[in-house]
Amino acid sequence: MKASQFFISTFKEAPADAEVVSHQLMMRAGLIKRLGAGIYNYMPMGLRVIRKVEAIVREEMNRAGAVEVSMPVVQPAELWQETGRFEKMGDELLRIQDRHGRDFVIQPTSEEVVTDIARQELRSHKQLPKNLYQIQTKFRDERRPRFGLMRGREFIMKDAYSFDKSRDAAQLSYQNMRATYQRIFDRFGLSYRAVRADSGAIGGDLSEEFQVIASTGEDAIVYCPASDYAANLEKAEALAPTGTRPAAALALTQTATPGKSTCPDVAELLGVALSTTVKSLVLATDELDDKGILVKSHVWLLLLRGDHDMNEIKVAKVPGLDAGFRFATQAEIETHFGCKPGYLGPLNLLQPVTLVVDRDVAVMGDWICGANVEGFHMTGVNWGRDLPEPALVADLRNVVAGDLSPDGKGVLAIERGIEVGHVFYLGDKYSKAMNATFLGDNGKPAFFEMGCYGIGITRLPAAAIEQNHDERGIIWPDAIAPFTVVLCPIGMARSEAVQATAGGLYDALIALGVDVILDDRDERLGAMLADWELIGVPHRVVISDRGLKEGTVEYQHRRETEASKVAQDGILDHLKARLGL
Repeated sequence: MKASQFFISTFKEAPADAEVVSHQLMMRAGLIKRLGAGIYNYMPMGLRVIRKVEAIVREEMNRAGAVEVSMPVVQPAELWQETGRFEKMGDELLRIQDRHGRDFVIQPTSEEVVTDIARQELRSHKQLPKNLYQIQTKFRDERRPRFGLMRGREFIMKDAYSFDKSRDAAQLSYQNMRATYQRIFDRFGLSYRAVRADSGAIGGDLSEEFQVIASTGEDAIVYCPASDYAANLEKAEALAPTGTRPAAALALTQTATPGKSTCPDVAELLGVALSTTVKSLVLATDELDDKGILVKSHVWLLLLRGDHDMNEIKVAKVPGLDAGFRFATQAEIETHFGCKPGYLGPLNLLQPVTLVVDRDVAVMGDWICGANVEGFHMTGVNWGRDLPEPALVADLRNVVAGDLSPDGKGVLAIERGIEVGHVFYLGDKYSKAMNATFLGDNGKPAFFEMGCYGIGITRLPAAAIEQNHDERGIIWPDAIAPFTVVLCPIGMARSEAVQATAGGLYDALIALGVDVILDDRDERLGAMLADWELIGVPHRVVISDRGLKEGTVEYQHRRETEASKVAQDGILDHLKARLGL
C-alpha cells in the first residue's frame, strides 16, 4: 500500500467527549469516526486492525474444530420469548416491529438462534460434539454509551456455542475453548489474565473472563502473584478467617458520636482502627402473589467490617436473598430500628430482622456498631455476651489487597483490567427452555449441554491502545497493527536515489509478505513522522539523501526513543530479524 492511495486522516486534538485514551487516540489517528451516540464508522486504518483481529480469531477457532456460521442481526422475537429473555433482558435489548406489526430484536447475542439451529439440525449423539461460531455485528442499547469502542452500542463480536451430549463432554469442549482463547490472546501480543468470573444474565456455573491489563480498566482483577489464582472482584474470595475469636475485654457502652454517621468518621473520633468498626446494611425481600401484587416484605440486616465493601453477587447467593433483594426504604428502617441510617446496629431492635454476618465480623471481639440512637454508637460489642452467636455467616464482601489467597499460596493483589473475552459453561439452560433435544446413545431424547464463548472484536483494539500508548500516540503490537512497517522517504519526488531505495525496499518487503506502507505523500518530515507515531506503526524506516550518501538509513521501533543508523544494504536483513522472519 502507498499512502497516496490510502485514506489517512489525523487530527491534533481529540473531540471533547472522548474521555479515555483509546477513544481519544482512535479518533485522532483516524481509526474511527462517530456517526451517532455509541455508533462509529470503522475508517480504513481502523478496519485493518479489526480485520487482523478477526483473522487471528478465525484461524484459531478453525484450528480448534469450530465451524463458522453467520446468524442474522435482526431476529424474530418468538425465539427470545421461548427463553423469556424478550421480557427479562431490559432496555438494552432493542425491540422493533416490521410493517406487519411482528416483533423482532436487534441481536445483542445469539443463544436463541443457535439453539434453534441445533434443535433442527443436530438430531443424534453421533453428530456431537459441535461448535458453531460467528463474527457478527451486535447491538446493545446502552443507556449511556461512552469510551468509544469500549462501550459502544453497535459492535462486532465473535461468539461461539458448543453442543455436547453430556456434562463431562461439555466440560471438555469448555477446556478446549479456554486453551484456544489462550492461544488467541498470546498471538495478540497483549498482557492479559484469565480470571474466574460470575456468569451474570447469560447463566451457567463455570465462567472465566479474559482481561487485558490496563491501569484505566473498568474491572478490578484479583490475583495471587505466587500462584495461578485469578478472579474478578465479583467472584474473588479470600481465605476464610482462622483462629479463635478474642475474648471480650471491654464493657458494652453506649458512646456519644454526635454527627459521626460513617465508620471512618467514628473510628477517627474514637481514635481506633477502622477495622474495629462494623457497618450495618439493611436489605429487604418482597413476596408477591400470582398477580404480582405485594403480599409482605421481610427485612434483613447485613454486618460487614467497617473497612470492607459489600459484594452484591455474593449477597445474592445467600439463602433467602437468592431470589432477589433491594435496599430497605427509610420507612422500613425506622420501623425496625427506630433510627435513621448512620447509627444502625443489631442491638435494641424494635422489630426482628434476619441477621447475616460476614465471616470476618463473626470472629471479631470488642467491636463498634450503631446504637440505633441518633448520635450514639455501641463500643465493646461481643458475640455470645451481648448478642447471640450468629446463625447465618457468609462471605459477603469484596476482597482487598493483602487478603490471604483461597488456594493458601500467598496474599492477593489487585490490578485493573478490560474484559475482552468470556467463556461460559451454560449446561442445559437454553436447550431446556427451547426444548432442544437429540437422540442419546440410550435411544432416548436428551437436552444439549451447551457452552458459550465470546470475544469483543472491536473492543479489543481499544483495550490494546489502553495498554500500549505514550504521549506521541498508539503503540501497536505487530500482530494487529494496521501496517507492520512504514517507509518514510524524505524528498522522494526530488531525489532519484531516495525514490529507488524506497521503492526497492518496498518491493522486497511485499515479496516477503510484510504488511508495509510507503509514505509517498511528499509531506514535511516532522508532519510525516508525527502521523505514524500517532497511528502507531511498530517499525519505521526513514530514507534520506543525506543518509544514502553515508550508505545508511534510519530504523526506529515505535517503543524506542531514538532512531539507529543501519547500513543501506543491510536494512532488509535488519527488518527480517526484527520481524522474526
